[in-house]
Amino acid sequence: MTNKKKTIDKMGKILFNRSERSCERSTNNVSFVIGSFSITQSLSRKPTMAKYTTLKDVAKLAGVSYQTVSKVLRGQIQVSPETKTRIESAVQQLGYRPNISARSLRMQESRLIGYSWHPSYNNSANPVLEQFLQSIIRTAEHYDYHILLFPFHLGNDILSVYQDLIITNRVDGFILSDLDYDDQRIPLLQEYDFPFVAFGRSNPEYNFPYVDVDGRAGILEATRHLLEQGHRKIAMLAWPPRSRSGKARLNGYQQAMQEVGIQIEAEWILRGEGTYRFGYNATTQLLHLPPTKRPTAIVNVMDEIAVGALRAVQAHNLTPGRDIAITGFDDSPATRYLKPGLTSLRQPVEKVGKQVVTMLIKLQHKEELEEKHVLIKPELIIRESSLGFKSNSTQKETT
Repeated sequence: MTNKKKTIDKMGKILFNRSERSCERSTNNVSFVIGSFSITQSLSRKPTMAKYTTLKDVAKLAGVSYQTVSKVLRGQIQVSPETKTRIESAVQQLGYRPNISARSLRMQESRLIGYSWHPSYNNSANPVLEQFLQSIIRTAEHYDYHILLFPFHLGNDILSVYQDLIITNRVDGFILSDLDYDDQRIPLLQEYDFPFVAFGRSNPEYNFPYVDVDGRAGILEATRHLLEQGHRKIAMLAWPPRSRSGKARLNGYQQAMQEVGIQIEAEWILRGEGTYRFGYNATTQLLHLPPTKRPTAIVNVMDEIAVGALRAVQAHNLTPGRDIAITGFDDSPATRYLKPGLTSLRQPVEKVGKQVVTMLIKLQHKEELEEKHVLIKPELIIRESSLGFKSNSTQKETT
């Protein structure tokens, strides 16, 4: 009995927060939010009505039409303070909860948005994904939708998952991410004429709505920054050729070098997966090039690779920034506390998530999109890892 009591006491203190709905529970009462209302109900007494409370019950007690109650709870109309107080009082007294299932059946929609993502390499942390998930969840709830997460399957298996969700009407639309060339999800969804918006781009001939971070423009700015610091031998650690976003970022690096007439050495571009190990090993390889070809700066396609590059520079008794400049991409939270701090490109992930969901809901409601293709430029955050360059410091032999 003691353990059971402790469990109940602990569960009674859980706090649930949502952008449009929240529920704060103690051992004596429960508080929740419907639209703009904050309601507190006692758990120490039984409900006043045994049957399910409807909008019409609330309307009758408040002395208004049920359409008015519905619109007020959704925040669609303004009423007098007295009317709002009567509705709030009726909601509290009757213990009203919206019947989501009935509404979904009536409107022939699930109010669910499907989303799946590719797992990170070696199950490493993915702060960009975490920010994106938080953004789409908050924005979806603002519109009274929810996100249905489902596992990612390699190969054609993932197509059958999307197809099953479409046929069974379990979702109203999809958010896509981790797009590469020839992504077969796109023609599948277009064949079904099913609403979707992507975080990212694919083949140029695929015409579909997307929001993306302009990686080319970001890396172009980062490389120009290194050139302004006096660097002329700049390398890049890139993703494999199959990565569409990786190609865009590589194009930004190449454009910046071409603008100042610098011939890129073949040894300066190394490709690999987005891991710390690749960054470390590739940088070690670069540091053992002959002094005439050895880079004085390294542009990295993502922060995790950049951290590996930074550690490799330090392992060779060189100082990041002064001897070898390092830049990343993502501005992950942890990289801000490195010594030295890592210069990186901050992705506006919060903005991307909000835009993706807003566009998708407009498509579901057959509304015209103001922009079908949205590109958002990342922000270059300059820290010590790309500053203080001494032009002769890396000409010495590394060990």
